[in-house]
Amino acid sequence: MLKKKSKNKIGIFDSGLGGLSVLKHLIFDLPEYEYIYLGDNARLPYGDKSPEKIYEYSKEAMDFLFKKGCQLIIIACNTASAQALARLQKEYLKNEKKDKKILGVIRPLAEYVANNKFSKIGVIGTTSTIKSKAYQIEINKLNPKIKVEEKATPLLVPLIENSWSKKPETKMILKKYLKPLKNKGIKCLILACTHYPLLIKDIQRICGKKILVPDPGKIVSLSLKKYINNHPELNLEKNKTKKITFYTTDEQELFKKLGSKFLSHKIKEIKKATL
Repeated sequence: MLKKKSKNKIGIFDSGLGGLSVLKHLIFDLPEYEYIYLGDNARLPYGDKSPEKIYEYSKEAMDFLFKKGCQLIIIACNTASAQALARLQKEYLKNEKKDKKILGVIRPLAEYVANNKFSKIGVIGTTSTIKSKAYQIEINKLNPKIKVEEKATPLLVPLIENSWSKKPETKMILKKYLKPLKNKGIKCLILACTHYPLLIKDIQRICGKKILVPDPGKIVSLSLKKYINNHPELNLEKNKTKKITFYTTDEQELFKKLGSKFLSHKIKEIKKATL
């Protein structure tokens, strides 16, 4: 008798490795679920792509993860969340996929900012994310009194993906990016890219003690926990042992090496995905 494949898994999608910073918190806060991670490393960065191309790539990723048995997918990519999520929810899930869910990372962070009633916040992210003004729109929907100062930081993702996180050049670039936001008197800095937590210690040091720099992965994880509790109809299967399957559209060994830094533990196996 063939063993029945488990269904109703949680999918995590990112243009590269950054979504692992979200997965890291999910497997800590919600260890009972089965996860499938997909990194579209072959086509990163998404931040310099057109909205139509980002939607096309994201749709292909959703097809892949749903076919692998995911019931709920987290788009752990701020660029895709900003440029493709609304359309995916409205158009892509409209017919045969009505019972499935796609969530992003922007709403949880906007709710966090609004609930803590910061008077002025800063946002750093890819050019595409900042240009979309997705964070400003979501935050001001919840609290129009909050002043949002945004800054595109396009060099950070390539530096992180190429293992330059600890280089002095990266720290110099960070200082240049963050200085204008500090001068504007922000009280909280939102890292609007899931790659950036790998730089969070340096970012916090540069920002100083008066500016809060929360870990976006932790905020998304706690938000998802509440969401799952409020949506029992998802019927997500629980497992006694942690099970995570990793896929990449690019070179597996490089993903394994760099991805282990994001997760803070060794990744044993990576599978190749074709979208």
